[in-house]
Amino acid sequence: MIEQSLPPSCSPGPAGFGGTGKKLRVGAVQYLNTRPLVHGLAAAGVDVRYDLPSRLADRLASGDLDVALIPSIELFRGDGYRTVSNACIGCRGPVMSVKLLFRTAPERVATLATDEGSRTSATLARILLAERHGVRPATSLLPIGAGPADTSADAVLLIGDRALGSISGAFQLVWDLGDEWCRWTGLPFVFAVWAARADVETRGIEPLLAAARDSGRANLAAIAAAEAAGHGLTVPQCLGYLRDNLHYHLGPREQEALRLFHEHAIRIGLAPGRAAAASRPPAAASAGRRS
Repeated sequence: MIEQSLPPSCSPGPAGFGGTGKKLRVGAVQYLNTRPLVHGLAAAGVDVRYDLPSRLADRLASGDLDVALIPSIELFRGDGYRTVSNACIGCRGPVMSVKLLFRTAPERVATLATDEGSRTSATLARILLAERHGVRPATSLLPIGAGPADTSADAVLLIGDRALGSISGAFQLVWDLGDEWCRWTGLPFVFAVWAARADVETRGIEPLLAAARDSGRANLAAIAAAEAAGHGLTVPQCLGYLRDNLHYHLGPREQEALRLFHEHAIRIGLAPGRAAAASRPPAAASAGRRS
C-alpha cells in the first residue's frame, strides 16, 4: 500500500503550536489500538509523548501535558476538560483488547483486579457487574508486568496489548467488555478521547489530530504489517483487529453512549453527580461542534 501522509496543511510549523507560540505537548498511548490515531503525527512536527492511559490522565491534570488521549471517564472527573477532536478509540461490538476474566460466576464476584493502565475499562467492568448482576466487588490494581496468575481475585480485567491473543488460566467465563456494553445498550462504546484543559489553546492541533486519524485509517494494512509480529499476531489478525474491532470517529451515537456511560458511572458513585458536572463544559457538546 502507498503511504498516505498528512496533508500539506498539517505540515510542521505553527499548526503544532499553541496560541502562545509554545509547542504543545501531546500525550498518547503505546498500545496497538492507538497506532491509527497517531499515524504521521511525529512527522508533522507534533511533540508526542507516550504513557499508559491512566498516567496520561494524571499528566494532563498536573499540566505536564497540554493535550492527551485520555480514558473517556476522565472527561467527567477532570476539571473543565474538553474534547478537541472527533477522533477517538471506540467500538461497535467486540473490541478484542478489553477482557474481563472470571474465576466464578459474575453474580458471585467479590474481588476484582483491574489493569493498572485502565480507568475507563475498570469503570465499565464495575458498571456491568453492578447494573446487570447486583455486585460491587472490592478492587485492587494488577500492575503492568503482572498477569492473571499473579492475583487470586474472582475477576481480572486486562486491557490493551496484553489482552490480545489467547488467555491462559482456569477461567469459567471471559467477557469482551466492548461487546457486553454494545449488546446491553444498543450503542457503541468510547474508550478514549483527545482532550485538553480549559486553559490550553488547541486550534493548531485539532486539524492535525483529525488528519492523523484519517491517514491512519487509510494505511491500516501498512500499520498491521509493521506491528503484527511485535504483538504476537499474524498480519491478517492485526489488520482485522484494527479495521473491524475498532472505531475511530466520535459521532452522534458515540456522544449518546458517553452520556449514558456517565449516567451509569454517577449512579454507582464512580463519577461526579450532575451538580458537579454542570459547572464543566459538556464533553459530548464540545465534540459535537467538531463532528
